[in-house]
Amino acid sequence: MPQKRTVYLDYSASTPTDPRIVEAMMPYFTEVFGNASSAHAFGRKAENAIETARETVAKIFNCKSKEIIFTSGGSESDNLALRGAAWASKQKNGANHLITTPIEHSAVSKTMAQLAEVMDFDLTILPVDEAGLISLKNLEAAITEQTSVVSIIYANNEVGTVNPMPEIGKTTKKHNILFHTDAVQAAGQLSLDVEELGVDMMSISGHKFYGPKGVGVLFVREGVELIPSQSGGSHEHGIRAGTHNTPFIVGLAKALELAYEERDERLAHVTKLRDMLVDGITARIPQAHLTGHPEQRLPSHASFVFDDMDANKLLIHMDMRGVAASSASACKTGNPEPSGTLLALGYKREDAFGGLRLTVSHHTSEEDIAYAIDVIVESAETVYKLQKTLAK
Repeated sequence: MPQKRTVYLDYSASTPTDPRIVEAMMPYFTEVFGNASSAHAFGRKAENAIETARETVAKIFNCKSKEIIFTSGGSESDNLALRGAAWASKQKNGANHLITTPIEHSAVSKTMAQLAEVMDFDLTILPVDEAGLISLKNLEAAITEQTSVVSIIYANNEVGTVNPMPEIGKTTKKHNILFHTDAVQAAGQLSLDVEELGVDMMSISGHKFYGPKGVGVLFVREGVELIPSQSGGSHEHGIRAGTHNTPFIVGLAKALELAYEERDERLAHVTKLRDMLVDGITARIPQAHLTGHPEQRLPSHASFVFDDMDANKLLIHMDMRGVAASSASACKTGNPEPSGTLLALGYKREDAFGGLRLTVSHHTSEEDIAYAIDVIVESAETVYKLQKTLAK
């Protein structure tokens, strides 16, 4: 093995805040500190910063600035969109049918499940194919006269597959149904043009594209009715109560602006590194198989399933050698659970413990990737040997 180095390959979980973003945020902690809802000069300065940020985001989304709602992150945006739209539709015309997929982020899947289990909504969970894509035919067949909201993830966080958003949008529009997408993983890499995508609501989170944690956006198309799930003041057009987090809102907008200004250069770099990971790991580890769609996937995202392996053990050995990544299965207090996404893609339960996600950045170097591949190969060999020894 080469000399140990530290390589972070978990950018889908979180990214470091770009120093340029930190610099843009700093005045709003100490100098422009007023409450944006206040009428005096201090408040007006903060309000101006927020509205400028709103216009920046709206330009990237290709929407009206009043259609941008600032939240605390992707999870809140998902919750607000789904509960708010479902409640409003049910109150307005009694529509109580929702549609989603089995590969959503838990902020969507658990919210949908709660609406069904606690609030008496009917829920259809569309199947996905072995790559994680939905079928437009299945979507069409699932729609009823009572369907009010469809929520389908833009790019899956575990396997990186990108769904055919414009086609989905055309289907929902034809039936006059609201279409929400969790675009948290897509933000900074894929188009966020809401007209192109055909979405009525869309969620993103700042810390996925080198902005601060704890701030997000929900796009809500003009005319879409939401019942607020957080009551209080009249902030964010009365949809989301709470004093504005001015520094973080400024930071999110700046981070998003930089991401799209520099997108072509960033994507060329991460795509090359992603392909290096895929080629290197599948060539050197026969038990490793690429998961998700081989082409229709996030540029920064490589994911694998390892035959007969608990990937959490692999992660421990990788971490000891300085390589940080994530597993698709959840390990809680010694009680590991297989990845629900991999199960939905058709993998057996024992294989669904073997998922590994590696995600790169424009900060990642080719030397980092070469080192990481060596570490993953050595770590996999170690785990397989240990498992074989324990099995005797």
